[in-house]
Amino acid sequence: MRALDDRLPWYRTMPPSRRSAVGLVAQSGITSFIAWHEDPEAQPWIAADVFAAAPRELLRSVSLQQTLQLIRTVVSVFEERIGDADPVMREPILRYSREIAFAAADVYARAAESRGLWDARLEALVVDSILTGEHDDELPSRSAALGWHGRGECAVLVGVAPRQLDVDIVRRKARHAGCDVLVGVQGNRLVVVIGRAAATDEEPSEEPIEFLGIAAQLAEGFGEGHLVLGPAVPGIIDAARSAKAALAGFAVADAWRRTPRPVRADDLLPERALAGDPLARQQLVRTVYQPLRDHSSDLLATLACYLDTGRSLEATARELFVHPNTVRYRLKRISEIIGWDATGAREALALHTAIILGAIHDSSRERAQRPAQPARHAAPGKGPVQG
Repeated sequence: MRALDDRLPWYRTMPPSRRSAVGLVAQSGITSFIAWHEDPEAQPWIAADVFAAAPRELLRSVSLQQTLQLIRTVVSVFEERIGDADPVMREPILRYSREIAFAAADVYARAAESRGLWDARLEALVVDSILTGEHDDELPSRSAALGWHGRGECAVLVGVAPRQLDVDIVRRKARHAGCDVLVGVQGNRLVVVIGRAAATDEEPSEEPIEFLGIAAQLAEGFGEGHLVLGPAVPGIIDAARSAKAALAGFAVADAWRRTPRPVRADDLLPERALAGDPLARQQLVRTVYQPLRDHSSDLLATLACYLDTGRSLEATARELFVHPNTVRYRLKRISEIIGWDATGAREALALHTAIILGAIHDSSRERAQRPAQPARHAAPGKGPVQG
């Protein structure tokens, strides 16, 4: 114990209870060495039992490197006190110290394996809570326990799980892109939560990679099939919104004949809306229909007419009794207001769907707000009143 105190500075700073636990392990090693020397055939079992006296807290507080330093110090004391006095004892000391070192490595390997299994279960729990949206205030702490350092935006990527999943590929690609990931498998789907650290004034960083670019880099870790990226959200607490959009987009990705890989969930808004996704319907009405309706009725009427006539400027101008240049100007204003270009076939589909959903929404709201008319009943025994 004096040698440990003199040679290992970190040992001197340990709490008394842990120093006592180290002493118990050293005493157990001395006792087991004596028993082994009397019966060398018991070597494997006695060496493995040395660490049985150590409390579990000692394993958490003492690293493998520190454990090897402890073993080296104890063995050196043995050699100084016993080996010098009796050279015949040098070989037994070396052989037994080798078994003790292997036993220590086995203890730490088992602990690392258990910790890895626990981390995998915790990661699956965190990803599942994000997908279901049934998380609590402990989600950030659980994510931090898994090494999640993202303090900025995050997004959820959903794709097909490969037959032989190699999570290391996904994590390695994520490190190269400078982001954190949480990986989970849901049936045949592979779900990856991507986190990006927020830039600070103290730690200026380069221009961050777009989430779609990160998704393209992670595509190698997915199986063949569609790869759908949910919208970016402020933090992991809001990741459920991105996950719902990504899952809804993944379910209808086959409906788009030329679906890119990866594809944003917002690019699949028409298919999601037709499939009954309420989030897609609300987003189309909120981002397309309502801004045009509130800005100018002429813009909304022009867009509806332009889409109904097969995107023909001349037909739209004739129906609205305006010049084709006026139609062009209004379409340009529409693009500036909502950020969608009605002249493109794909975006025209989304805009047409938004107009239909917005009209249905307004009609339903008007019917709900309309006062109910009292029922009129004829007097008993009399027919209808003649005018």
